[in-house]
Amino acid sequence: MTPEEYVEAVLDLVERIPPGRVMSYGAVADALADRSGRNSARLVGSIMARYGSAVPWHRVVTSAGRLPPGHEVRARALLRAERTPLRGDRVDIAAACWTPDPEDVT
Repeated sequence: MTPEEYVEAVLDLVERIPPGRVMSYGAVADALADRSGRNSARLVGSIMARYGSAVPWHRVVTSAGRLPPGHEVRARALLRAERTPLRGDRVDIAAACWTPDPEDVT
């Protein structure tokens, strides 16, 4: 998978996260690792920062449930509108985590 194809795969996967659910940057990387050979939460974060504005970026959080840095207020509002389980200023990962079917991951 070329770097451009990996960017597209990340964005495609994020686009499929259902409303009210989230994935961590690492979970996105893990879901795509078999096909891409890549497995970097930091790379996913970089892709989201550069290209993620056209997908539901607010549904990708840290493994601890922290919201995208610098976008916490907007992300919290969007997640609340989707009825995503929150605990204070973080997403309740145990309640909101979404895992794609491995057969559906591009």
